[in-house]
Amino acid sequence: MKRINVTKTFLPPIEEYQSYLDSIWSSSQLTNQGPLLLEFEEKTKEYLGLKNLQAVANGTLALQLAIRALDLGEGEIITTPFSYVATTSAILWEHFTPVFVDIDRTNFCLDANKIERAITDKTKAIMPVHVFGLPCNVEEIDQIAKKHNLKVIYDGAHAFGVKYRGKSLLDYGDISTCSFHATKLFHTIEGGAAISNNEEINRKVDLQKRFGHHGDEHIMLGINAKLTEFQAAMGLCNLKYIDENINKRKQLYNLYSKLLAGRFEVPTISADTIYNYGYYPVLAENEKQLTQLIDKLGHKEIYPRRYFYPSLNNLPYIDKRQKCPVSEDIASRIMCLPLYADLEEQSVEEICEALK
Repeated sequence: MKRINVTKTFLPPIEEYQSYLDSIWSSSQLTNQGPLLLEFEEKTKEYLGLKNLQAVANGTLALQLAIRALDLGEGEIITTPFSYVATTSAILWEHFTPVFVDIDRTNFCLDANKIERAITDKTKAIMPVHVFGLPCNVEEIDQIAKKHNLKVIYDGAHAFGVKYRGKSLLDYGDISTCSFHATKLFHTIEGGAAISNNEEINRKVDLQKRFGHHGDEHIMLGINAKLTEFQAAMGLCNLKYIDENINKRKQLYNLYSKLLAGRFEVPTISADTIYNYGYYPVLAENEKQLTQLIDKLGHKEIYPRRYFYPSLNNLPYIDKRQKCPVSEDIASRIMCLPLYADLEEQSVEEICEALK
């Protein structure tokens, strides 16, 4: 059996990418808001149905710029312990204190019912994560934020192409971010984006991602978070195939669900969600069973991954320990099975047979 990794980067026909490379060579503009980047931002906004989108060098920088653009001062940001470490890293890097609130067992997202008890006079924002592209309880989070005068930053690293109640999941909150990393459903090799309907917030991200100046006019503190023409070119190529890839993933997702019915706990996709099928997470009965399954699959050259482990409230560099029993339990026994557009159905069948 050939090696099957948890994910495989989608690559467009090389001649299509080469045609964009030819235009880069012709213009000699490799970065600095080049024509391909501007085209990429416009076409991505159009595809997702968004008012604004600022493409940046990676998803982590998008989170950091989102925090900065909201002028939060200093204090605490309520967030989830069940995510990739970048969510917590961005908060710490911007000199805020992460306050972890436990997650909902049904969709692994921040439990909105537990947010208010974590709010203090130091709380400045809420940063939930649409885990695996599954929508948070955006309505209740919005109500809580307005009640307590807090900002909402959604980490939508997995949310590209997901719609909730008729609009892009990235269209919620004061600002949302997305990742275009090579392992994602949609990628620009490395990359990310910050999205906000608020024109002033959008303007700040635009300035801050390119050193905070426009021409010779220096307006605010900024960093270098620009997306290059090479990355934008990859995004333009991949945008043509996104619907096709989502449909292929959906077929494989449904095949997994059929073959593994009743054998594992899986998250719930709400009826008002149009999903992107970016991941297929399953829960083992306990951590011992999980590690045994991963070991046995490895012997067959099948490599799932423990998304997400450990629960971030247990990171060694977090000063104040906060208990999050649901997240700790889920993190100890969850894995994502291989899922990507050109994975063969026969491989899914072999993976499921190995699991059984």
